[in-house]
This record gives sequence, C-alpha cells and structure tokens, in this order.
Amino acid sequence: MKTFLFFVLISAMVFGSYSQDKPIPRDTSYTPYSSWVNIRGAYPEAVIAGPNLPEEVTEFREVIYTTLPDTPYGDRDLHADVFVPKANGKFPAIIMVHGGGWVSGDKAMQIPLAQRLAAKGYVTIAVEYQLAGEAMFPAAVHNIKCAIRWARAHAEEYKIDPDQIVISGCSAGGQLAALVGLTSGIEKFEGNQGYGQYSSDVKAIIDIDGIVDFLAPASLWVNRKPLTYDSKWFGGSFFEVPEKWMEASPIFYLKEQSVPMLFINSGYPRFHAGRDELLGMTNRWGIYTEVHEFYMKVHPFWLFDPWVDPTMDYMHGFLKKVIPMKNDH
Repeated sequence: MKTFLFFVLISAMVFGSYSQDKPIPRDTSYTPYSSWVNIRGAYPEAVIAGPNLPEEVTEFREVIYTTLPDTPYGDRDLHADVFVPKANGKFPAIIMVHGGGWVSGDKAMQIPLAQRLAAKGYVTIAVEYQLAGEAMFPAAVHNIKCAIRWARAHAEEYKIDPDQIVISGCSAGGQLAALVGLTSGIEKFEGNQGYGQYSSDVKAIIDIDGIVDFLAPASLWVNRKPLTYDSKWFGGSFFEVPEKWMEASPIFYLKEQSVPMLFINSGYPRFHAGRDELLGMTNRWGIYTEVHEFYMKVHPFWLFDPWVDPTMDYMHGFLKKVIPMKNDH
C-alpha cells in the first residue's frame, strides 16, 4: 500500500509539473524564408532583409516588458527588442508589431526595419504578443497596450520622449496597430497587465497592409477554409461569432479626435479592406492621413530589399509631419 501511494505521489508531482511547464504553442508557418519562396519566381530581385545594427544605435534584446502570472504555460514573460540612438536627447518611440495572421510570426521579423528607423532618430521597440494558439482576441491588444505603457514607464532608461509614442504594425500587426491606436480610453481593450498608472495613447498610427474592417467585402468574402487564421483568433467564423469580427475592426472606433494615420500597402486589396471607407471619414473630419502603395503582388514587402528602405522613408516622412522631430536625421 505504501509503495502504491509513493508512486501516486511521484506521478502527481511529475504530471503536475509538466502541466505547469508545458511549452507555448508555436506556429512557424510564416517566416521571411517561406515568404521569399512564394515570391522569388515573380520577383527575383527580392532579398530577405537581415539584421544589421547601425553603428549609431544601441540594442537591448529580449527585454521583459511584462510577466503574465498563472497562465496555462506558467508565468509568461513577454519580451521586446529595443533599439536606441546613441546621440544625446529624447527621441520619439515606435512600438512595432509583427505580422503572421495572428497565429504565427515573431518580433524578430521587425528588426531590420526597426534598426534602420532607429538610425533615423527613433527609439524602436519590436514587441512580442500572444498569438492565437496561446490566447485568442483580445489578448494581443492587451499585450500591446501594456507595452506602450511600459515604454512610458521606462522613458528615462531608453531615451524616450513619453509624449511622442506612435505605433506601427505589418499585416496582422497593422490591424492590431490600428485597433490599439483607435481605441484610446476604451477600458475593455486596456487589460490589466501592468503599468496601469501610465497612458496607452499614441500620437500616430502606421498600418502596413493590415485590415481595418473585417466586415468589408474584400475581407469578409475571401474564400476561407475551416479554422483559418482569423477564425482561430476569434474562436469561430463570422457567422459563428460576428460580434468578435466587428469588435476587432478598427474602423468602428474612428472618431473626429483620432490621431493621424499612414497606410502603406501592397497590390492586394484584401489586405487593406476597409481602408478607403476609413479615408472617407478621415477626410471629412480633417484627420491627417497618407497612403502609399507598392503596386506588386508581394504582401510582406517590408521583409525584403529593395522595399525595406522605401517603407522606412514613407514612415519617416510621415512622422516628420505629424510629430515634432528634435533630432532630425
């Protein structure tokens, strides 16, 4: 009997420990390489942009910006890669959100663009967030808003001007950037993941090929297979959970007081579904907006040279117009 109880106790300890330390689900289907394989035939000039730290920039990798306690995967650290100009002064900060259909991707995909922007005089912060395999909508929104608050809390440490924080994102990250930037002051999107005494407001939004309206025909009527990326993130199709699809659409939060917006798009209309309708409202309300398009069939153009530098130039040119640049490069 004692032997039996001993094995029961050991089994409970082993399996209990395993349940707390089980690995976070990782979908690795979306990478720069997999994207390059898809476009290399039509665009032989495309080269994967790699990291290359400029001499005038200091990097801080894998900085923990918050820890989520008691998740199914234990205490969950969320990380950011921070790139800071070496020059003296305070700099605008750009929170940068990677793409991957809310189910895949990694913050490392933002690093080449982040490093080049940092050399232009910005503190760039590429953030990790919870993907759909780990936590569904709106967890990622809560993560990113926490990252903005963390940036304000650590402004002195990283030379950040706390009054000049903007958000950018690519593809799914573009949708998230727009949603985060347009839901200022809406409590349900704030979450309680830390630094609640600081604001998550931003001064501008940069949406790089990200949807702003899931209900727009260009998005809604895409021929989807069961359990596609957006359905996984929302926990069901539009016909099963329509309220989630509407709740996650940035366009419904646009108001007369919304901040300036920049759109940089590919030649695929489905990736900027709702953009033109949003522009109609921003024009009527006098909200400053810019739109630039790369007229080719490459959705993740920001991952490749020769398109990284033009993307950076569009971002820099827009930001010089909408926020004060104390250290212009």
